Amino acid sequence: MLSAAEQEFERRRQLFGLIAGPLLFAILLFAAPAGLEPAAQRLLAVVALVVIFWVTEAIPLAATALMGPALCVVLGVASAKAVFQPFAHPLIFVYLGGFLLAQGMLEHGLNRRVAYRILGSNFVAKGTTRLLLGFGFLAALLSMWVSNTATAAILFPIGVATLTQMEEAGEGKGDARAMARFGGAIMLAIAYGASIGGIATPVGTPPNLVAKGIFETQLDVHISFFQWMAFGVPLSALMLGFMVWKFQRQFAGASLNVGVGREVIRELAAKLGPMSRAERNVLLAFGTTVTMWLLPGFMVVIGAGDTALGRWLDERLPESVAAVLGASLLFLLPINFARREFTLTWRSANRIDWGTILLFGGGLSIGDLMFTTGLAGWIGDGAAGLFDTRTTLTLVMLFAVVAMAISEMTSNLATANMLLPVAIAVSRAADVDPLLPALAACLGCSMAFMLPVSTPPNAIVYGSGRVSLPQMMRSGVTMNLAGFVVIVLIVMLWAPVVLGR
Repeated sequence: MLSAAEQEFERRRQLFGLIAGPLLFAILLFAAPAGLEPAAQRLLAVVALVVIFWVTEAIPLAATALMGPALCVVLGVASAKAVFQPFAHPLIFVYLGGFLLAQGMLEHGLNRRVAYRILGSNFVAKGTTRLLLGFGFLAALLSMWVSNTATAAILFPIGVATLTQMEEAGEGKGDARAMARFGGAIMLAIAYGASIGGIATPVGTPPNLVAKGIFETQLDVHISFFQWMAFGVPLSALMLGFMVWKFQRQFAGASLNVGVGREVIRELAAKLGPMSRAERNVLLAFGTTVTMWLLPGFMVVIGAGDTALGRWLDERLPESVAAVLGASLLFLLPINFARREFTLTWRSANRIDWGTILLFGGGLSIGDLMFTTGLAGWIGDGAAGLFDTRTTLTLVMLFAVVAMAISEMTSNLATANMLLPVAIAVSRAADVDPLLPALAACLGCSMAFMLPVSTPPNAIVYGSGRVSLPQMMRSGVTMNLAGFVVIVLIVMLWAPVVLGR
């Protein structure tokens, strides 16, 4: 999907990381910066190595996440028990349950059926703007529960087939430039929608659960599933609305009939046949899990949080337990009981993204050590003096921008692991409540729109040949600016209401 020049850049980036990472590690290990305790100094060396390896992707991200904590044990920063304990954090099991449910959807094609149903509807087929909204909305909806990579991979061939059919049928011959712009807009709507939708739920994208874990361990703040959606869904909706408004202006007034595209989608839907028992089982497990995720927060909203039932749900049905129980249904609900065939097998379950789970655990481990050794405080004091920011608003703006900039170059999960502890430390050094700046940093990690290497959905649609690099960069800059404004507004005005801050 990448050009020869881009592949060469990636090779040089990785080579730089392989050289610079160990070199900086050695320098910091033996040359202590002023004001650091020995354990914090050794941890700083490990953090520098891990950050460089994450940014340059010198080795696989998950491998770096394992190597960093292991080095901390070897260097005496902390015991093996303390270092590896975060790999069994309850939120790891939220990930695990969510990934298993997503695998069930992918295994039996439930998400594809939903896609065909929405995109083949009469509402979507009545105009280019509606079709654009349909692809963007569907990408956002799926990525609330399925990884953005899987979402883009599902919708990409549907989008290509729709556009190809429109071109072969002669639609838009009178305005070929408008057709080309429309094709690029559809591709970018898939990629951007897949990133935007992940913000809406705690399980939509890895940085969200990283933030929840750090908020619980370092700030003693629990954000329920319901609360997260209360500010995450409006944020995603605002970004989706802006994206559609921006793109539809590029081909406004052009005569592009999307009817032939709808027929292609309906033909694909017809090939699926009626909903299978496996799909119904996945839908049941998914609905049960989401209900369990939302119910404790909903009880609080309706004023029943202090009732016996509300307290029981809060204590006995945390999100991790709900995720495991819901995913377990996939192994219990039969497709054919006589032949002992169930909805999900362990062989299929093994295909989930274990690397992301390891990356999440490694990030939590290093983040915890940064606080316990005092390294985070040292970084926070230095950064607070450097930026001279002393208000919540300026810190929210600062960390939203920094997160967006870093996530254009490396994984959003790696960005969250690196930046969230710093955001908390800097906020504390500035005598500011760290929750909102750290939340802005978390949300900014998902606003990577400019480059094919920024996030897998961008790379997938870039490979179609319908989106040029300048087009993606121009659109990405506009989306980043909109994302910055929306994050600041949501974090400053609405999130405090939802979270009672």
